[in-house]
Amino acid sequence: MASRDDTLAHTLAHIEQYAVEDATLTSARRTGQRAESSPISAAGGAALRFLAASIGARAVVEVGTGCGSSGIWLLRGMRAESVLTSVDIEPEYQELARAAYRDAGFPANRVRLILGRGLHVLPRLTDAAYDMVFVDAETAAYPAYLAEALRLLRTGGIVVFNNALEAATSSDGPLSAPEPGTAAVREAARLVRDDEELVPLLLPVGEGLLAAIREEAPRD
Repeated sequence: MASRDDTLAHTLAHIEQYAVEDATLTSARRTGQRAESSPISAAGGAALRFLAASIGARAVVEVGTGCGSSGIWLLRGMRAESVLTSVDIEPEYQELARAAYRDAGFPANRVRLILGRGLHVLPRLTDAAYDMVFVDAETAAYPAYLAEALRLLRTGGIVVFNNALEAATSSDGPLSAPEPGTAAVREAARLVRDDEELVPLLLPVGEGLLAAIREEAPRD
C-alpha cells in the first residue's frame, strides 16, 4: 500500500503534468532556466491564466518579468484589448521576454516593460486601476508588495504571490529561525488570511501560489 507521502507526491506530480505547454511556452521556460530566472512551472502558469480569465482582466501588473513565460500565461488569460505591465531589475531578462511575447504572437502594445525594482516602480502606478497583481520577486519584500498591490487593485481584483510554499513550517528545527525570505512569506500569508477585505487561497502548484480577491474598495 502506498504511503500518504507517496500518494501526495503522485497527486502533485499529476497536477503539474495536467497543464500542457505549447512550443512557445516551453522555449520561454527553458530560456528562463538557462538564464537562471526561475521561470514559473506549467501548472503555476496555468493557474495564472485561469485567474486572469476568471475576472476578465484588462490591466495586470507583474513584478518579476523573468524571461517571459509567466507573462505569456497571463496574456493568454487576459482580454484581447488588455495590457500587461511587467517590472524587472534585469534588462537582459526583459529583452528575452520581449522576444518571447513576440514569438507568442502578442503585439508590442500589449506589454509595457518597466526596468526597475518593483517597490520603486509600483508607487508610481495609479491607485485602484488594476485587475490583477502578480508578484514573483524578492520574497523578503512580500509584505511591502502586498501593501502596494492592495492599493493598486480595484474591487474584485486579485493579488497573487509566487513561491508561497516557503511559508510551510515543516522544515523548522527547534533551535532554528526561518530565513528572512521565509519569514516574510509567512507574514504575507498571515496578513492575507487575516484581512477581512480579502478572500484568501493557497494553491499547491509549482512553488506555491498565494492568492486573494479584494472584496472591498481601499479605505481612504
